[in-house]
Amino acid sequence: MSEPVFRTIIEPFRIHTVEPVRMTTAEERKAHLAAASCNLFQLHADDVLIDLLTDSGTGAMSRDQWAAIQRGDESYAGSPSYFTFRDAVRELFDFEHVIPVHQGRAAERILMSVLGGPGKVVPNNTHFDTTRANVEATGAEAVDLVIAEGKDPASPHPFKGNMDLDALDALLAARGPDVPCVFVTITNNSGGGQPVSLANLRAVREVCDRYGKLLFLDACRFAENAWFIREREAGQGERDVADIVRDIAALADGMTMSAKKDPMGNIGGWLALDDPDLAQECRNVLILTEGFPTYGGLAGRDLEALAQGLKEAVQHDYLRYRITSTAYLGEALQKAGIPVLNPIGGHAVYIDARALLPHVDPLHYPGQSVAVALYEIGGVRTCEIGTVMFGRRPDGTEAPAAMDLVRLAIPRRTYTQSHIDYVIEVCERLAERAHRLPGYRITDEPKALRHFTARFEPIA
Repeated sequence: MSEPVFRTIIEPFRIHTVEPVRMTTAEERKAHLAAASCNLFQLHADDVLIDLLTDSGTGAMSRDQWAAIQRGDESYAGSPSYFTFRDAVRELFDFEHVIPVHQGRAAERILMSVLGGPGKVVPNNTHFDTTRANVEATGAEAVDLVIAEGKDPASPHPFKGNMDLDALDALLAARGPDVPCVFVTITNNSGGGQPVSLANLRAVREVCDRYGKLLFLDACRFAENAWFIREREAGQGERDVADIVRDIAALADGMTMSAKKDPMGNIGGWLALDDPDLAQECRNVLILTEGFPTYGGLAGRDLEALAQGLKEAVQHDYLRYRITSTAYLGEALQKAGIPVLNPIGGHAVYIDARALLPHVDPLHYPGQSVAVALYEIGGVRTCEIGTVMFGRRPDGTEAPAAMDLVRLAIPRRTYTQSHIDYVIEVCERLAERAHRLPGYRITDEPKALRHFTARFEPIA
């Protein structure tokens, strides 16, 4: 007999330790926003009730991860904790050289400092913020080549993270000598947490082989991507997620990883690749900037926790809960008439702020307006993924991003269903006043990654 399907989503864990949250009033939140110049990154976390700013490093570690921390060996060189970590990475991603770093952007910076430079161009399905910044910091050009459906919030395409193969082929034909490598981000965070199909990855590999190009994965949400492949791609439905991950890895020459996402870490990442010469160049940069190659900016206890987290990340009970509970939020918002990007992603729900606030010009940042309102209404902190984050060009000009989204990123194993029900209520109240929300202007901004520290004010 088949197992019955229940309506209720239960967390596949019990709560072992609790952390208090502090309730705030609407007046207090207005004052906090004013002090932060309406930049949610500048809020004190103690003043946030439900923190959906990011899923990066904000999840809860398991009992077994905390136990693994006790095994951490803090030797400067040759720590056994490194080899535990390395072997756990290789169990899923069979790359010869595994280089630990303190987080994903360090892996991006190291790799781009070796491969990038003026005149170079790096294609990706869609670069995320730090990836793009690390490419452009070397003088190289970051080019996004996601399929057309990936730019349409309403498209039901099951793999909206897929690379546009014709566009990739055309770029390599026109500028092949300028392309040091091709990147594919799984899942495609900037495009709404959308997955890339195994078939598309195989086709990208074929294009790279035809032009003799390295293929790298930005793989921080690899397990969620593999789960979507299992659920949506023909012929994959009975497979183990870990085996799908191995198939994904076998198509690439290397990877960058923020282990603060699917590997369940609060800190950490790695750069992994097969080419010995390239690996040596990267290690040289690592030693200059991160640390010795067997710790790379991490404590031994961090390496042990990540090794255990990699095992937990591919467990089917966890992934089923993770994806289903995210969809629960997205479907509830749609029922409330709030436009969200479809299909629902793995780690987050993305509100289509441009559709929700049609009266706000994209250059007046509708995503920022929605994000500020969600905090003011109910203390929910979210993240603009739109023109604030991606509208500024390297030459200093500004243009609307492809989409103006607000990401509600759900930390792993942190919030219960009642927390999410509260978020739904806050979003419903947002929808009631959406037509009155103002646009915003930037009053001060840095030259790069402006969304982290820019100052905003509402437009009367």
